[in-house]
Amino acid sequence: MIDQARPIALLLARIAIGVIFLVHGYQKFADMGIAGTTKFFESAGIPLAGVAAPAVAVLEVVGGIALILGAALPIAGTLLALDMIGAIVFVHGSSGFGAGEGGYEFVLALAAASLAVGFTGGGALALDALLGRRRTTAPATAQL
Repeated sequence: MIDQARPIALLLARIAIGVIFLVHGYQKFADMGIAGTTKFFESAGIPLAGVAAPAVAVLEVVGGIALILGAALPIAGTLLALDMIGAIVFVHGSSGFGAGEGGYEFVLALAAASLAVGFTGGGALALDALLGRRRTTAPATAQL
């Protein structure tokens, strides 16, 4: 029973985490704007804020879409986890653990979930698995 449910559970987790990142990245473009995001990054002491702000916004949008689709999962999961570690170090860490007080609880959960989804194959309908199966069912043979 658990083995049958695992692919669906991973699909749901992948989509939920992906949507969270996609929305947060989109907000950096649409709501705050890159200029506003850069100003916030500067106030948080993030190095090279003018480079980091658009890079993080793009990472969260593209990484969120990658999680949703199940594409490049180990890469997307790792980069998004590193993004969240940066959020802990520069923004949330000094506020303690509790998310209600602005702490790192939520971003730590996002980092862990990104890694878990990134390194479990993504479950049902993951592009990585679909493309991988296609390649393994028709192995290339060298002809001399």
